[in-house]
Amino acid sequence: MPVVSQQTVQALRRAVRSRLPPWFARRARALPWRAEPRQPYAVWISEMMLQQTRVETVIPYFRRFLARFPDPAALAAAPLQDVLKLWEGLGYYSRARHIHQTARILVRDFGGRLPADPAQLAALPGLGPYATAAIASLAFGQPLAVLDGNVMRVLARLAALDDDIGLAATKKKLQELADALLLRDKPGTVNEAWMELGALVCTPRSPRCGECPLHGTCRAAKLKTPEAFPRKKKKEKIPHKIVGAAVILNRKNQILIAQRNPEGGMLAGLWEFPGGKQAKGETMRQCIRRELQEEMGLDLEVGAHLVTVHHVYSHFTIDLHAHFARIRSGRPRHLECAGHAWVTPAEFDRYPFSKADHGIIHAIRALPQPPHLRDYFK
Repeated sequence: MPVVSQQTVQALRRAVRSRLPPWFARRARALPWRAEPRQPYAVWISEMMLQQTRVETVIPYFRRFLARFPDPAALAAAPLQDVLKLWEGLGYYSRARHIHQTARILVRDFGGRLPADPAQLAALPGLGPYATAAIASLAFGQPLAVLDGNVMRVLARLAALDDDIGLAATKKKLQELADALLLRDKPGTVNEAWMELGALVCTPRSPRCGECPLHGTCRAAKLKTPEAFPRKKKKEKIPHKIVGAAVILNRKNQILIAQRNPEGGMLAGLWEFPGGKQAKGETMRQCIRRELQEEMGLDLEVGAHLVTVHHVYSHFTIDLHAHFARIRSGRPRHLECAGHAWVTPAEFDRYPFSKADHGIIHAIRALPQPPHLRDYFK
């Protein structure tokens, strides 16, 4: 069943054509990836960075990234660790791995350029339906309608849609509406206008309905309940994990760091202070000792607490408890990690770490003097 009647779709199309592009021309933010003429490479990088990340956060990363990797060839030639280091702090690191993989494919198969064919775009790593439609429309003028969180919110309010927006069937209905409202002669403009409208006016809380160019055709505005849409099932409480990490010192006062498996999984390829999740009934010291035995084959003496870092991921939160430690027996082995290095605090900047591990780095660097084995173990 369609979201709205065909008659309503026609009325909305007329409103979209006459009001939305002029509004966007007046209100569009001056974002670096919107510089004319549009460069497909810049569009692609920006869309990958913007997935689940705020515009304000992305801008400096985007500028640094393009300064370091100005084209797919430069990106393809770089080691993955360099790409991850530049991505450090932006989160969702699979995006960085995907763009690195894609750059190599572009150099190998497409002459170092993004293909304009949506089917070829969709086959590249990390490009789902939204990213494919965004890049194809913005960079190449292909008539594909985007559907991201902002667009879904705007369309759900225009239609006063009662369906749960988290359901695949609801997203299918909204995609059909977005397709029906797409202006095929200016798909990129309309797609960006929908996203800008959701970001600046039709916001999740306190939408500025009086500033909306489509106010007169919006069912939620007529009902005076825009914040009631889109309908969402109440989120379940996300899990919380207690994690231990070892700041292991050697006799040279270097610190042991480990690399996560670069082939996949969460934070793949990043470096960390080794450790893991606390099991039921364990003390934190017992947790760290067990984890380092399992991960690197080390028998540790775990000492003083350094810091507890609280961090929020997309699907869970953690408290990361870091303790100083030293090796009693064994040498680092790569049982559940991809590699290791002994480094000084000054050398941390050579390696890409997650935000949580950066909390530990900050605590180490905030010490009155660099950590010394004799200060923590007699």
